Amino acid sequence: MTEYHLLLYGKIKENINKRLSEFSNVPKDKYFYEFCYCICTPQSKARSAFEVQRILEERDFYNNPFDPTEILRFPGRYIRFHNVKSKRLLDAIKFYPLLMDVLNSDESNFSKRDWIAHNFNGFSFKESSHFLRNIGYRGLAILDRHILRHLAECGVYSEIPAISSEKQYKKVEEDFLRFSEYTKIPVDELDLLFWASSTGEILK
Repeated sequence: MTEYHLLLYGKIKENINKRLSEFSNVPKDKYFYEFCYCICTPQSKARSAFEVQRILEERDFYNNPFDPTEILRFPGRYIRFHNVKSKRLLDAIKFYPLLMDVLNSDESNFSKRDWIAHNFNGFSFKESSHFLRNIGYRGLAILDRHILRHLAECGVYSEIPAISSEKQYKKVEEDFLRFSEYTKIPVDELDLLFWASSTGEILK
């Protein structure tokens, strides 16, 4: 860990744990909209995805499906690849009952993550881990560009690692988990610490 990261962690640890507690208390009837949020986040601003999530929930998108393209392409909350992601949001409605069956099963967190990544078009291991973390699951690595850059800054890697396969993702995840054990900071807290370091806020 760099001195900067340690100092920042001391300042925001309480807020990090508060946010993780909020994730753990997301009610099941909100899981669908957390899933929608993670459909929208890739290559788009988290704040924009959060706003889309809010509007979809407000309009009861799950029970009253509609074409959400206009919501996603609005300039104030623009979501890249809005046509593709609009289709995926509609696909999520059909997928959701299967997803809930898996979430209600006794499978491990990693098995549930892998199942989502293998069965929902457009979700990688990153998005699947992100969704599960946002509804209270712990111990999964969300390997986005911010996390990878900070792992390099902290000396886990000599340069930012490239991830283009399941095998590579899981190898970096193992390294991240080992780094978490070494620092004695849970991986979920490290994730939010690195995010706050890059963005200046603890969102999700």
